[in-house]
Amino acid sequence: AIILVHWLLTVWGCMNGMFPASYAWGNFSVLAVGIWAIVQRDSLDAIVMFLTGLLLTVLTDIIHISVFYPPNNYLSDEKRFSIGMAIFSLLLKPVSCYLVYRMYRERGGE
Repeated sequence: AIILVHWLLTVWGCMNGMFPASYAWGNFSVLAVGIWAIVQRDSLDAIVMFLTGLLLTVLTDIIHISVFYPPNNYLSDEKRFSIGMAIFSLLLKPVSCYLVYRMYRERGGE
């Protein structure tokens, strides 16, 4: 569910082309590592890399949103929606990090 929600929010955040390609590459590559973590249930490395990637994308998303946020008079409805979904994804990432950390603990991590 974490992967699906963040994938959808990232797709909606990238709809407008307002953010650079690094926003999409960063988020989609972390989601690919998340799929790896789901497939290999016994791998602690996969879940640690997914958690680390999520934490790093929190920082890069803050930078992308703050640097590429357009002035108010240039905001169309599509841009507002795209930015809103990117911000919503950013706000959900700490919750996702907590859930992934719990998965890490369940798999035997300390």
